[in-house]
Amino acid sequence: MERATVSKLKDNLSAVVIDDLSTVVKIAGVLQAHGTRYGLKGEGTTTLSDLRNGPTVFVGAFDNAWTLRLTKPLRFHFANNAEMTRFWIADSNAPDRTDWVIDRVQQQATNNYRDYAIVTRFTDSNTGKIAIVAAGVGRGGTIAAGEFLIDPMHLAQVVNAAHAANGKKNMEFVLSTEIIDGQPGTPKMEAAYFW
Repeated sequence: MERATVSKLKDNLSAVVIDDLSTVVKIAGVLQAHGTRYGLKGEGTTTLSDLRNGPTVFVGAFDNAWTLRLTKPLRFHFANNAEMTRFWIADSNAPDRTDWVIDRVQQQATNNYRDYAIVTRFTDSNTGKIAIVAAGVGRGGTIAAGEFLIDPMHLAQVVNAAHAANGKKNMEFVLSTEIIDGQPGTPKMEAAYFW
């Protein structure tokens, strides 16, 4: 009889948050429908060289270091307290602003809360390439950001806002959505900024 041993399989598998995956699939579907070639890479395996090869789409915020790094210098960006119990969208033009905040304790206790997201399109100064971000403070916000980015009705809002901004190409939107029993409602535009 063979003696059983237990060994750890050395593998480089990475996990994907299912709500991020939902947004990735929706965006990939739009790209594919338009005949746009694309590749998928995880946050941990993406390098600066990868980002310099063309436009990129970043999904998720606090589970994606690239999103946090690229949005940090923008007017609207993600922030949190040291205890990781409060997460929010910060506004560089109004540093004391506190209305786009998620209390993690409430979020986990009730699964009913208001979530927030950033959708942005800008030319990144580190790569010289276009970066698109669809990321929520919480997971429901990421789903709402993905919906906002691909839904024709929401895109009409973007087109109208861009037209009013006199053709400025870099844009950033703060969205909100009501989370009920863990499911996001329709995204609502809270703020827009063009440069």
